Amino acid sequence: MTTMATPIRNPEIRFKHLFINNEWVNAASGKTFHVLNPATGKKTVDVQEGDKADVDRAVAAAKKAIETGSVWRNMDASDRGRLLNRLADLIERDRLYLASLETLDCGKPFTDSYNTDMVLVMKCIRYYAGWTDKICGKTIPMDGEYFCYTKHEPVGVCGQILHWNFPLLMMAWKLGPALACGNVVVLKPAEQTPLTALYTASLIKEAGFPPGVVNVIPGYGPTAGAAISEHYDIDRIAFTGSTEVGQIVMQAAARTNLKRVTLELGGKSPNVIFADADVDRAVETCQNGLFLNMGQYCCAASRTYVHEEIYDVFIRKLVEKAKSRVVGDPFDVRTICGPQIDQEQFDKVIALIESGVQQGAKLECGGKRQGTVGYFVQPTVFSGVTEEMRIGREEICGPVMQVTKFRTMDDVVQRANRTNYGLAAGICTKDLDKVMTYSNHVRAGTIWVNSFNVFGAQCPFGGFKMSGIGRELGEYGLHEYSELKTVIIKTPTKF
Repeated sequence: MTTMATPIRNPEIRFKHLFINNEWVNAASGKTFHVLNPATGKKTVDVQEGDKADVDRAVAAAKKAIETGSVWRNMDASDRGRLLNRLADLIERDRLYLASLETLDCGKPFTDSYNTDMVLVMKCIRYYAGWTDKICGKTIPMDGEYFCYTKHEPVGVCGQILHWNFPLLMMAWKLGPALACGNVVVLKPAEQTPLTALYTASLIKEAGFPPGVVNVIPGYGPTAGAAISEHYDIDRIAFTGSTEVGQIVMQAAARTNLKRVTLELGGKSPNVIFADADVDRAVETCQNGLFLNMGQYCCAASRTYVHEEIYDVFIRKLVEKAKSRVVGDPFDVRTICGPQIDQEQFDKVIALIESGVQQGAKLECGGKRQGTVGYFVQPTVFSGVTEEMRIGREEICGPVMQVTKFRTMDDVVQRANRTNYGLAAGICTKDLDKVMTYSNHVRAGTIWVNSFNVFGAQCPFGGFKMSGIGRELGEYGLHEYSELKTVIIKTPTKF
């Protein structure tokens, strides 16, 4: 349910250090790094910069927290659930502050931070709190005089590396199942957006989690992130980010201790609009599917395929809607679109827009910087896009929609699959046969029908092909954080 709230425009930055063993400590090197406000391009605060030495300290604390005889290892599963519920309660208590801090940190419009992200964060943690004492094995009838059963055990020390687009939500997606299964965590937030992760660490301590169960190391990918990926005492790693960096993480895991890997990576998701669709609703679905979070998310509906019968009217309505989107101050409750995360991302988006014009796509609206301060890009719509163009095949991660005309189901399915990615896809139609045909043949981890970007803690999420490995959320997300053990017992031959 949408709730109106007044944002805290200048939230106090309360935590700027590393969080190791339930203590706030300086980086071993003494280095700090700037955190910038993407709406202004100016420094918000300096945060301690963790690297390999700090990851080593955090891993040592985590190992101690899960070793035989430790409080965490011996804790009843139901008590872990109570701690997770207590954490969700504290997040709800500080919802306004956390939403304001998230908006300051990553430029997300406050209405999205408060009404969407915070709600999903609390639901996710409470969902996994309910799972802690329900993770069960099986008894298996086997041949001979034997009794066989299986049990699920924690993997151990889990490294978790977050992206900057949904800092709090990605933290909840990873912490929830890891802690529910009894693991311990060394977590690195993105260097662009460490502030809400650090504040959440303070709530983890306040909730009563034992020392070392969760450790938060802000820092850069090539240093802190690499140290997590390569660490021999980390048993699994979860990463959200680009496919290129995901490949680096997987290589590091393979050449060290073969740690288990979950990767949620890039995407170039197709959204197909058939002629029988409700055009106005489909336009709204496409806008939400692409411009949410300024287009900065992996499953964005960046390839829009529109049937030739409704193509012209669809483009007209789509452009009208895009031009009406309010771009500006993310703390203004009227704002729908905030800035790109930083200068690098801004430059990438502008360069791809320019390539679209150069390669012959028609720029219907937008395509330029908005204002002179911060990293704002106008909502942009291209028509006449082909898969051979850069904007038709590369992940943009910005507010740039590409629209292409199609004629038949066979044609659009082939074109939808003509990508290295397979994170998500969408279809708008009133015809159930079309829904079933499309969803059966498009290679993507999630198919949205007459909707887009609908998430639930109960529903698994992840990609095909180069969009990733493994699943997050739902019961399937628990499988990534537990080891399956088989026990076979010789039974007596006489009674």
